[in-house]
Amino acid sequence: MSRHQKRITIPKSWPLPRKTHAWVAKPVPGPHSAEGCIPLSILVRDLLKLADNAREAKRILYEGKVLVDGKVRKDHRMPVGIFDIVSVPLLNQQYRMLKDTRGMFYLSGIEPGKVRKLARIENKTTIRGGKQQLNLSDGSNILSEGDVKAGDSLVLSIPEKQVEDRIEFKVGNLAMVVGGKHSGQTGKIKEIIIVKSSRPNRVVIAGKEEFETIADYVYMIGQEEPVIKLGAIR
Repeated sequence: MSRHQKRITIPKSWPLPRKTHAWVAKPVPGPHSAEGCIPLSILVRDLLKLADNAREAKRILYEGKVLVDGKVRKDHRMPVGIFDIVSVPLLNQQYRMLKDTRGMFYLSGIEPGKVRKLARIENKTTIRGGKQQLNLSDGSNILSEGDVKAGDSLVLSIPEKQVEDRIEFKVGNLAMVVGGKHSGQTGKIKEIIIVKSSRPNRVVIAGKEEFETIADYVYMIGQEEPVIKLGAIR
């Protein structure tokens, strides 16, 4: 697999001009898919605007000035994805990674201090000793007890990643769409359509308008109100 990435082939979710330069940083394999993330150096340079070029962005990272989910990250190609928390302690700034109505990543500012993160349960497995392991959308795995299912969202403390709450994937709860033509929209789940084939399950969401999307694009964010600050929808 090539370690290089041409700008002309970058995912549509990256808010970058495509024809200014030939090459751009390529994310390393990690907690997010290539389509569902953006490299940390691009985030520092183009979203946070802390650097004018890639060399300056790498220098900032090597000096440990940027945290992702409460931990110092120095790999300039580290993938950062939806709902990840990015902090710059020297500037007393924190941000949450979101997607706008065009499907592009952007950083939503949040208040400095203790912050919580959302992560979706992608699947669960039984490991040695009969314990239940939950595999989350941010690439982390945690042990859990109780009746939880794929599609539920967990509210995690940062940086400990302790489970503080769970939001069920069910009718009546509040959801946010992070892909497709309805990216960035929120609303309550009206219906979950289970498809008995290789095609993805569908979800009907009622917000400002009623629409249908695939279940893979849906993240649970609350019951009556979002449990996290989402920022303005762009």
